[in-house]
Amino acid sequence: MAKMQHGLGRGLGALLGDTSDIRDLRKPVGYINKEIVNDAVRQDTSDILRVPVERIEPNPFQPRMSFDPDALAELADSIRSFGLVQPITVRRKADGKYQIISGERRYRAARMAGMDMIPAYIRDANDQGMLEMAIVENIQRENLDPIEVAMSYRRLLEECDLTQEQLADRVGKKRASVANTLRLLRLPAKVQHDLKVGLVSVGHAKVLLGIEDPAVQEALCDAIVKHGLSVRQLEDRVRKLSETPHHTEEQELPEVYYRVLEHIGRYFGDNISLRRSKNGKGTITIHFNSDGEMAGFLQALDEKGR
Repeated sequence: MAKMQHGLGRGLGALLGDTSDIRDLRKPVGYINKEIVNDAVRQDTSDILRVPVERIEPNPFQPRMSFDPDALAELADSIRSFGLVQPITVRRKADGKYQIISGERRYRAARMAGMDMIPAYIRDANDQGMLEMAIVENIQRENLDPIEVAMSYRRLLEECDLTQEQLADRVGKKRASVANTLRLLRLPAKVQHDLKVGLVSVGHAKVLLGIEDPAVQEALCDAIVKHGLSVRQLEDRVRKLSETPHHTEEQELPEVYYRVLEHIGRYFGDNISLRRSKNGKGTITIHFNSDGEMAGFLQALDEKGR
């Protein structure tokens, strides 16, 4: 877990109260209500199914060949506590196996955590338009939780090769709404878990996204669950921690900002954030997972400059 910044950490315990027994209020996401893959009957590929771990195999074309063992162990610990919040995506093969399309790091950590069934989106080698239609129809279901919606958006971007503008058009949402939903996937696993199972709301999540330090985000999330904090009460605590006004109202950014985020996001996924004041000043923060991501970004810049 990331260390708490001193600026925000001072007085945190006094403001949040005792959350030492918070684990008793959480149950890991196990997807026990989801079906197990069935070879006899082809289930809906837009939904999540449970796949036996022995039937999943890595993708031989996986560009990322090395994984930080300490980071994997940390993710495995998180999965033991909260379950695999974000399912992987696999391709159904003719031999009855399932090949990973995305999520190999989550797959490896889930195996380390001792999972025998891994939740996954199942992709057939079918027409791209049919897959896109199935995902969009799945988004329109009323019983999806916010993380499921965000994961569906990500699938449309990655698997159907849509831009955020095209995605917004497909699902009938404003581009800002799509971007803000995708940002939920940058929250720590603990917060995503609590958002998924309804212990915290999207309003709470928007406030937590305004905080850079994951440790502070998690501590505040514990306080929400333990003390039943409203969004307004959470905002008050954040203000006291930062000693500056904290505004959570969504801001409609000029189109150029979304284009910048979309272009850079191709190389860093959803790990990019942008802050902009009313006078146009601000910062862009990029969180990268490996040297390979940065090398790929540099290569793309070099190719553009030729």
